[in-house]
Parts: sequence; C-alpha cells; structure tokens
Amino acid sequence: MDDRATSSRVRSALSTNPEYKFDLVNVVTFKGEVQLSGFVNAKAQKSTAGDIAKNVEGVKQVANNITVKE
Repeated sequence: MDDRATSSRVRSALSTNPEYKFDLVNVVTFKGEVQLSGFVNAKAQKSTAGDIAKNVEGVKQVANNITVKE
C-alpha cells in the first residue's frame, strides 16, 4: 500500500466524522503505521480519532500522539 494514499484515507475518514471534524489533527504514515498528532478538546475525541484511523484500509498500526487541550 502507498503511505500517501493511506494518510489521505485516514484524513478523509477523520474529516467526515459526524461528531468531530479533527481539523487540528495531523496524519503521517510510514510503512502502514499511522501517527496521529495535533490537538483536540476532549479525551473522547482522541480515542475516537484513534479508532477511526485503525479501521482505515492499509493501516497496520496507529500511534495516537494527539494532545488533549486543557
């Protein structure tokens, strides 16, 4: 799988989530491992972003490094 295509699919999945838009989340993929970084407002958003990314085609593993704003 192409890492750029995988990143694009993850970004698309995050942006189409009806509850959160994840505008401040960055996605980087290397050899099928997706790294999420950036900022969200709640722990539930961080968890949801990780779950969404895990279910995208081509994703082998997710490193959820998103920071929750205080």
